[in-house]
Amino acid sequence: MVKKRSQVTILVVDDEQVHRFMLCSMFKEWGWKCVEADDGSTAVEAVRHNIYDAVLMDVRMAKMDGREAFSRIQELRPELPVIIMTAYSSVNDAVEAIQHGAHDYLTKPLDFDRLRLALERALDHQQVESRKQGNTTNEKQLETDIIGSSAPMKELLEMIGYVAPTEATVLIAGESGTGKELVAESLHVNSTRSSGPFVKVNCAALVETLLESELFGHEKGAFSGADRRREGKFVQADGGTLFLDEIGETSQAMQVKLLRVLQEQELQRIGGEETITVDVRVIAATNRNLEEEVAAGAFREDLYYRLNVVMLTVPPLREREEDIPALVEHFVEKFAQKNRRTVDMITPECLKLLRKYPWPGNVRELENAIERGVILMRGDQLTEKSLPLSIQKYRDNGNGPPLESELPTSLYEAEKMIILQTLEETEGNKSEAARRLGISRKTLQNKLQKYDES
Repeated sequence: MVKKRSQVTILVVDDEQVHRFMLCSMFKEWGWKCVEADDGSTAVEAVRHNIYDAVLMDVRMAKMDGREAFSRIQELRPELPVIIMTAYSSVNDAVEAIQHGAHDYLTKPLDFDRLRLALERALDHQQVESRKQGNTTNEKQLETDIIGSSAPMKELLEMIGYVAPTEATVLIAGESGTGKELVAESLHVNSTRSSGPFVKVNCAALVETLLESELFGHEKGAFSGADRRREGKFVQADGGTLFLDEIGETSQAMQVKLLRVLQEQELQRIGGEETITVDVRVIAATNRNLEEEVAAGAFREDLYYRLNVVMLTVPPLREREEDIPALVEHFVEKFAQKNRRTVDMITPECLKLLRKYPWPGNVRELENAIERGVILMRGDQLTEKSLPLSIQKYRDNGNGPPLESELPTSLYEAEKMIILQTLEETEGNKSEAARRLGISRKTLQNKLQKYDES
């Protein structure tokens, strides 16, 4: 069961009474309970005999310092998140504690927004860890459309089972085409919000002004073309889950607005003054390395930490080769039914080739390849000859040229093969194909017309 924020208790450990009083007063304003300890040994005994949801502890204390106290608390309750407070001159002590398992560290004087963010993340993290510690065979069976029984997928599915029933914000990382949206859907379906809406937004598909309207809504007359009030996706997802795909593509200005909604669960429509309260769990996804984006100044650090309470990484298809047969079978059945085709068999040579290919486009590329194969196959067997040329070239040694029987017999045939293969690789994008071939788009069109006539 997910613990409400008003039920959580923070243990504050500091030998400065004024500082403890100030922190506990603030926590009570935020709706949290607070217990004080004036040194490390008192904190260790408190953890031994009581249940806390997080510990906020100073490094430098007279009787037992924070490092030793943290080590003993970790032995007693390894899942309990501990946040270290330190002066700038003692940052190395805090970094050492992080390396040994502390959840986070803050420098004095404390930034209270940063403090609240760190504690929110710690509390969400504690929910997930407590669930993992208490996992039993009586757990509800995971509902998911994700296909895979390889070790990386078993680990991912296990984490989805731990995280889904909590309120933790989740960041899903992975290459394009790996199935991050399916992971988000699985988190929603297996959550306590499953009866609520699951709303999806592709942040990369809209320019900033349209994305702001899409997320927050707008009032009538807020801008040209706003002929009526519109509710945004946050309001539409109230009581459920909002999936922000390609979150790394948002601008700095949009990131500020997203952070405010995540922190306060409040928003205003564009052109409006009314403050709207929403109850939304946010799941975000990215194919970028957001840590590198933060270091480069392209993504806000505070939003990154707010989103990255729990990170789930979806493995690329090349790291889960043993899942390919099950995926192929699923897609063959799907597209045979869709296109009213009968597929009695997938030839062993075809399946071997599909397992050999490195799949730079991941599961999405595999799905497209199987759809093409089912449509173009001759007879009732799916063979490698129905697959895209970019995959067929792996038939001999995995990375060599086409088989001898496929070699062109003339300059005309060689040119035709190269052009058609380039079009295949660009998914029919003639402008991109022409750019790669070093010819004009008009020249490409003329050549394609000749191939159609021949």
